[in-house]
Amino acid sequence: MDRRKSIKAMALGTLSASVFAEACKLSDKKTTEVKAEDKKADGGYDRQPEEMEKLNAIAAQTFFTPDEMATITILGDIIIPRDEVSGSASDAKVPEFIEFIVKDMPEHQIPIRGGLRWLDVQCMKQFGKGFKDCDEKQRIEMVDQIAYPETAKPTMKQGVAFFNKFRDLVATGFFTSEIGVKDIGYMGNKPNQWNGVPDDVLKQYGLAYSEKELKECVSFS
Repeated sequence: MDRRKSIKAMALGTLSASVFAEACKLSDKKTTEVKAEDKKADGGYDRQPEEMEKLNAIAAQTFFTPDEMATITILGDIIIPRDEVSGSASDAKVPEFIEFIVKDMPEHQIPIRGGLRWLDVQCMKQFGKGFKDCDEKQRIEMVDQIAYPETAKPTMKQGVAFFNKFRDLVATGFFTSEIGVKDIGYMGNKPNQWNGVPDDVLKQYGLAYSEKELKECVSFS
């Protein structure tokens, strides 16, 4: 299947807006603390001091283990791989986005961590090793069992629920990144140059620009 096209269509229609819109809610969930000076949030925009204080507090915590982050990176890149159009989910720093979201919105912590554990258990049963240690063919075989709710087996119900949530987070992280915005082709509000009303239209109404207007207000050439 063309995963990028299907994800893009889903993102444009039913992108997980709640994840993005609520990303500023305070988290009271305790996670592993690291030295605050070692991790600082990049405000990016003109942030208020209290906003930067909160962002730095979140950045100073670590939730996922290195193995979990490796699995998140691999699975995210299966959902949105690199192609001739743009980079992959990991190129857009989606794993870092998911790490931020589960700390900022702790209701995602148990579903995502539990889903990652479920994924490893299933891979151990089928292939004798965890998801990140499987080869590419085995990973795709596993993903195909949970990516399509209509055809998934009843025994894969937990995996389907996890994958749906994880795919929403990946799509949200990717299509709100610089790479993802370019992938969609969204131009946004951009300044342009307007050389005024065309001469033939002005003549039609018996109007004309003064030399001062042409010099100061209209012509950019």
